[in-house]
Amino acid sequence: MASSAFISIKRTKIPFSLNSFSITKFTLFSTLIKNHHQKFSPQISSPPVPKKLPFTVSAHGVMWNDPYHWMHKTNDPDFINYLQQENLYAQSFMKDTEEIQKGLFSEMISRMPSKISTPPELWGPWLYYQYIPEGKEFPVLCRKLAAESKGWMKTVSSYVIGVAGKEQILLDWNEIAERHGYVHVGTCRVSPDHNYLAYTIDVTGSEQFVLQIKDLRNDRVLPTLGVEGVVSVEWAQDSCTFFYTLSNQNQRPYRVHCVKVGSDSVHNVPLFVENDSSFCVDIASTKDGKFITVNSNSRTSSEVYVINATNLQTGIQRFCKRVSGVQYFLEHHHGFFYVLTNSPNAGEESPLSGEYYLARCPVENLQSPLSGEYYLARCPVENLQSTCLQNIIEPSEDIFIQDMDMFNEHLVLFLNKEGSSSICSVDMCTITNCEKQMKIDELNPWFFPLPSDMCTIAPGSNHDFTRSVYRAVVSSPVMPDVIVDYDMSRRTFSVIHQEEVINVSHNTKYHSNNGERSRNEFLGTPLKKEHNIQNNGVQRWSDFTEIYSCQEKEVISHDGERIPLTILFSRKAHKKGQSPGLLHGYGAYGEVLDKSWCVDRLSLLDRGWLIAFADVRGGGGPDPSWHKSGSGMNKLNSVSDFISCGKYLVNEGYVHQHRLGAVGVSAGSLLVAAAINMHPELFQAAILKVPFLDVCSSLLDPTLPLTVLDYQEFGNPQLEAHFEYILKYSPYDNIAEGVCCPPMLVRASLNDSRVGVWEAAKWVAKIRDKTCTRCSSSVILQTNMSGGHFGEGGRFGQCEEAAHEYAFLMKVLGES
Repeated sequence: MASSAFISIKRTKIPFSLNSFSITKFTLFSTLIKNHHQKFSPQISSPPVPKKLPFTVSAHGVMWNDPYHWMHKTNDPDFINYLQQENLYAQSFMKDTEEIQKGLFSEMISRMPSKISTPPELWGPWLYYQYIPEGKEFPVLCRKLAAESKGWMKTVSSYVIGVAGKEQILLDWNEIAERHGYVHVGTCRVSPDHNYLAYTIDVTGSEQFVLQIKDLRNDRVLPTLGVEGVVSVEWAQDSCTFFYTLSNQNQRPYRVHCVKVGSDSVHNVPLFVENDSSFCVDIASTKDGKFITVNSNSRTSSEVYVINATNLQTGIQRFCKRVSGVQYFLEHHHGFFYVLTNSPNAGEESPLSGEYYLARCPVENLQSPLSGEYYLARCPVENLQSTCLQNIIEPSEDIFIQDMDMFNEHLVLFLNKEGSSSICSVDMCTITNCEKQMKIDELNPWFFPLPSDMCTIAPGSNHDFTRSVYRAVVSSPVMPDVIVDYDMSRRTFSVIHQEEVINVSHNTKYHSNNGERSRNEFLGTPLKKEHNIQNNGVQRWSDFTEIYSCQEKEVISHDGERIPLTILFSRKAHKKGQSPGLLHGYGAYGEVLDKSWCVDRLSLLDRGWLIAFADVRGGGGPDPSWHKSGSGMNKLNSVSDFISCGKYLVNEGYVHQHRLGAVGVSAGSLLVAAAINMHPELFQAAILKVPFLDVCSSLLDPTLPLTVLDYQEFGNPQLEAHFEYILKYSPYDNIAEGVCCPPMLVRASLNDSRVGVWEAAKWVAKIRDKTCTRCSSSVILQTNMSGGHFGEGGRFGQCEEAAHEYAFLMKVLGES
């Protein structure tokens, strides 16, 4: 599985993968107003009032006034002043929670080990690893020669770094952050000979990443580079030629360049250009490093080109023609391209022409994907342009292929099996000898064992094509991240490391990977049984199921659809029908809501809070149609699903009817805000982070970054039917006059290039203008005046932000 980044920073914790790196008790407030929304008296008695300027918007014969449209000019001194005034008001509103915030922050920090490290990963002659130095915010990427590491297996199991003098630091995020005040590393790629590191950095929050090449032999960054707008990078096999994609002013990657180390890349002629504004270009190396694939993708279609990374003289070759609704993903294995495609008719000849297509699509389905189910096909390298594919694997009724990873002796498949994510491996000899299309169950697959159905599994780095061990990260809401090595040849697994958490619940010490517990003991139930699994004896897993309960429920939505709802609470502190609760939602882009372990949540759980996750339609779900049924002209389904989940928590007594809050991030804020507009009495508090709220106006402006690409997700308001539908739920356009709105903490970033800062500012201004004055004074806007869409904090910054948000929730909803 080709990743777009070798390392990208994850905000909440250092990941266990080289591959991904994008209290003091206080008095309960009880003063209530109509609709049970609580009113407070901040130090600054009234919020700032922004100016209004006449501005008329019209579309499809509909006209409306937007007096806050002037906020789109983010360099307007009046707008900057307004944001600063809002920050002062938010600070004043939260003044009486400062001690609470300090206590929460100290509590969160106390659960962290002083030094966070990942186990080394052997790649070529080197051991690569990351760690966050004691007292630092961000990780450091390091390596040392495996030969210099005595007792390597001991090193892996205990992740001891070893002698500092033999350690080579490749990239230090802290150094960049200290120099520029902000750091976001987008992509890192080590050259095949391990002599160069190509990486991209953003030091402003604008996501205009600058390409750097570092010579690891002398620890120097090459001076001739500095290209802005780079998205993805890959190396050719000669280790001195590399490829990169370049984005335009709308942040759409659309060009591919080829450069040699030491040359001036600015003046190079692009190798490939994508002129269709609905397509983005990405490049990826096949797992064996022999080919570079150039993928031009929309949300439903793709076109793929191939570059021979061992013989660049052959140039770039097109794999197949672009067909609406059909997608392709390529890997290479011993002279064959293996193709993951949603076309069930690979290699069939169209009766309407003499050309071969990978798929056919009915005219009535022209704008939608042909199928959400992926098939695996192959073709010889020498027949690349013939597109004469042989189907190998087809999906089953209850098993859907989502992705793949290729090794010399094994094929790894990422699946949706019976509504849950899973990973299996298949021996490549079975695949290469396959003469007819088969289902996965017929290929003698090994499904990687998981401790429970509630666990998620995510891939690690797995750079070495020749290895038979697959590294993955297993996690659940009640189990800290576990790094597991799955031996695909022996069909055994080993727990390598588990995230350490200390000072948990009444000073109970949590031991990570050192307890003498059997692998069947840690959940109190037998491990899920699979065929062809060899037991490994003692495995060391630890979780918190004795302290925290995690339940999976199904909620009936407005149309009878069953919506998965995950509910998390403390067995001791939660009080049925009395406790406050927080409902998370996202519901877009087919993304599964992140329910992995998060140690910061313990600060709420231990105070009796319930935390729930609604996997509404539009996000990832039990089958490939789940996304489609909550996007575009079906977007209202996701909002109704979220409302149904909120009502379920109240009606079933999980939370007090006047103490339910909601949180949404980016497109998830659309979900939460639309639900508040439709049912303002349901949620008594909300946190909206970098929120997408002014949906109609933003989608009507194709010059904004990513707008054209979002037509597939939310619809194109330039089409009248889409415009009318979007107006039904667009949060900014549906604020009711005179209603009592819940307290809200709205977070934005001035340099956010994905969701303009004006979306949050306009929302808050209009809320205050139209809703109950008394209620809306508890709506606060906090703007990061230097960061971007992904914030800027490291591990301590993340805790500080969480402490601030939790203190807000405790202030407006009270403790349990």
